[in-house]
This record gives sequence, C-alpha cells and structure tokens, in this order.
Amino acid sequence: MEKAGISGKLINLAQAFVGHIKGGLAIVCVAVACFFAAISGSGPATVAALGMIIIPAMVEVGYKPATAAALIATAGGIGVIIPPSISFVIYGSITGVSIGKLFMAGVIPGLLMGLGLVIATFLLTRNSELQRLPKASSKERWNAFKDAFWGLLMPAIILGGIYGGVFTPTEAAAVAAVYGLFVGVFVYKSITWRHFYDIVVTSASQTAVVMFIVATANLFAWIITMEGIATAASNFLLNLAGGNLILFLIIVNAILLMAGCVIDGTSALYILTPILLPVAQKLGYDPLVLGVVMVMNLAIGMVTPPVGVNLYVACGLADVSFKDIARKAWPFILASVAVLLIVTYVPALSQFLPSLMQ
Repeated sequence: MEKAGISGKLINLAQAFVGHIKGGLAIVCVAVACFFAAISGSGPATVAALGMIIIPAMVEVGYKPATAAALIATAGGIGVIIPPSISFVIYGSITGVSIGKLFMAGVIPGLLMGLGLVIATFLLTRNSELQRLPKASSKERWNAFKDAFWGLLMPAIILGGIYGGVFTPTEAAAVAAVYGLFVGVFVYKSITWRHFYDIVVTSASQTAVVMFIVATANLFAWIITMEGIATAASNFLLNLAGGNLILFLIIVNAILLMAGCVIDGTSALYILTPILLPVAQKLGYDPLVLGVVMVMNLAIGMVTPPVGVNLYVACGLADVSFKDIARKAWPFILASVAVLLIVTYVPALSQFLPSLMQ
C-alpha cells in the first residue's frame, strides 16, 4: 500500500477536512497515522510511509522540521496499538489471550494516545504563526474521499474478516497483501514490475530480521524459564510490590519503559511477558489489559532515546540531527506517558470493546 501511494491519498483526504484549521496539519498527521496503523501494524513502517509527505507539508506552513519529525515519529508508535498489531499477535501467541480481543482492546487506548499528541501539539504551537491551508470545497472533499476509498476499505476488510470469523490474523496479513497488490496494480496503477521486485526484496529482508529476533528471543525465554530465572524474577517483583497492585503497576511501567529504550518490542515481549504475567494474575490484573499496557510502553520506547527506532527513521526523512529530534520529542513522550497511566489504572478503557464480543 505504501508503494501504491495510499499514504499520500489519506493525507490529502485528512487535509481536505481539517487542513484549514490552525494546527490542522498536526491533526492530519496523527489522524492519518492512526488510520495507516490499521493497515501496516508497524510503527517504523507508518513513519516511513507518512513522514516523507507530511513532514515537508508541516514545515511549509511554519512547523520546525524537528517538531514535525518528532510528532510523526511519536504518532507512528500508535501503529503497534491500533489493530491489527504485530505486537498484539506476539503477546497473544505467548499468553494464549484472544488476539481478536487484544485488537479490540487496543482501539480506545490508541485513539486516546492520538488525542494526547494533538493536545500536546496545540499547546506547543499555540503562539506560533502557523499558516492555514485554504478551506476545501465540498467537491474537493468528495474527490479526496474517492481517491482514498480503496485505502479506506483495507482496514474494514482486515478487521471485518477477523471479527467475522472469515480468516485468522495470520491469514488476514496474506489477504491484505493480495488486496494491496491488486489496488496498486489495477486501481491506482502505480506499482510496476520494478516496484514489485523491490516490495518482495524489502519484505523478505524485514521478515528475516523479525524471524531471527523471534528465534533468539524465544530461545532466551526458554532458557530463563527452564533455569527458573523467570519464576525467581516473578517472586522478586511480587515481594517488591508487597502484594500491592498499584505499586506493582508502577514498577511494571518503569521496567517496560526502560526496556523499550534499549531493546526492540518483539524481544521485550518474549523476555518480559513470562516474568510479568504470573505476578499480574496473582494480583488479579486482567492479562488482556496487561497486554495493552505492555504494548503501549513499548510503543513509547520506539521514540525514547538512546534507541528510539522511530526517531532514527524520522530524522532521516526530515534531515535533522538525532539530538534535535530527541529534544523535540519529549513533550510528545510525556503526553503519551500520561495516556499510558490513565489506561493502566482504568482497565475499563481496554475491556469495554472486547466485552462487546462476548
């Protein structure tokens, strides 16, 4: 879908509706990131696909390059929260929690994180002289909608198929790939044989990296389980929290935020889930909500130095230094942490939509 140019069409659609508002491009950035997340399920992929278009547009109306890059990098983290999410699939495979319910559980927290980023952007730029885009006419909005329609249809196919029992999340990935290829070749006619070759090579290399990480993380998780390290660590955490759920959740968030700063999310899930889940269950915390909390922490880790993979992707697109983008990212990180704490201590936000599936 990236090669098909859907990211540009989604941005044009969002601009047509809110681009004329002061700071409207910030809303466009976050809204399209949330929507594109429902297509890619990957943070770095969301940043790469949208950043090359939205960053120049934001700079043109008055945003500083580092601010624009920091916003898209943080918004890209929503890609692992809004369904379908690779991280939720991994967590579900480790714990046995329903992947479909995990997908639904991530919707409200993901939207809240997007809202938090929009509020943070407005506060940061409230005194800035930002240009406004001309207000689009009804005809322009309709044309933008028609251009983006095939892209808008993809999340409906993916999520509708999963929740309708037509196919599994794994099969949904294959359906999405075939659909994206069909749209790119026959509808938008933007994918050539050269593009197809690049798509196959890039997909193969990225899959190889992910599978290598999964294999080594699985091995590490098996070792710490067989050696009793996971049990010992779980007991240590339980004693450290003194059986207090609130204190335990503070410790969990601290551990996950630090882990997200230095290791990738897939490895962190395989390593930390066997340690944290038993303690959470003993203290009566819903494994479904724990999965959302873990994934949100790791999403924030994607934009937290020193690793911050999304930051590296965005600073390359904006041609700014890592130091500059990291400094501009902190207000967005703090806004995300505020939403994380709300979701952590208000489990109903994650439980509401899954409860409707029963």
